Amino acid sequence: MTSEPKENFARGARRNPRLAERVAELIEKDIVASGWRIGSVLGSEGELIERYGVSRAVFREAVRLVEHQQLATMRRGPSGGLVVTEPDPGVVRNAARVHLRRAAVTRHQLLEARMALELAGIASATENLTESGIEKLKEALDLEQEQIDRGVTRGYARDLHRVIAELAGNPAIALFVEVLAQLDQDIVQQEWDAADVDDEGHLDDAIASHEAHEAIVAAIVAGDAPLGQHRMRRHLQAIAALLPDES
Repeated sequence: MTSEPKENFARGARRNPRLAERVAELIEKDIVASGWRIGSVLGSEGELIERYGVSRAVFREAVRLVEHQQLATMRRGPSGGLVVTEPDPGVVRNAARVHLRRAAVTRHQLLEARMALELAGIASATENLTESGIEKLKEALDLEQEQIDRGVTRGYARDLHRVIAELAGNPAIALFVEVLAQLDQDIVQQEWDAADVDDEGHLDDAIASHEAHEAIVAAIVAGDAPLGQHRMRRHLQAIAALLPDES
């Protein structure tokens, strides 16, 4: 376990006004050190209070924090204890989006970050591509075409980007590409709503975006990562060119 010796932690606790947060961090470290076994019990309330050397009130506040983070939950009863749970990625994505909106991130900044992440994703997705992955890419393109045929020009465009990021096999790329693409879509939706823009006015843009997506997928399926990156770069640059000057 990664827990600090009780006597050392207790001495430090007296100097730490945010003790519950520190205990929550130790619980997280112990969950990671134990292999993050979903459903396993770290220990009973009494055992964990003894392990971390804190009061019951402090420990329960720490449990509240880890439950909020979906790291673990306290199960009551004779066979109860602090049970390891599986975090919901949606909670993480939501928190990141809220933070970036609060930080007043701009679309130019979002696209700058997406450029680095998505080019890396293209390389990994091409290298790790399987027949199943090819089917997922084709399904995403088919969904886009169906939406465009129905006159829908927003809300679906990030799906292809999300699929490529997932095929990269890198959870960090998949998470942050989804966060940034969703946030970009939120900002665009807000701008369109404020300007009372309808879908029909952006049909040409949607068709051009779909054609760019088809070209990117063709390069990935052909195993040509540099070409796929080149086409993704041009696609994102074309999006950036449509943005208003923020200077």
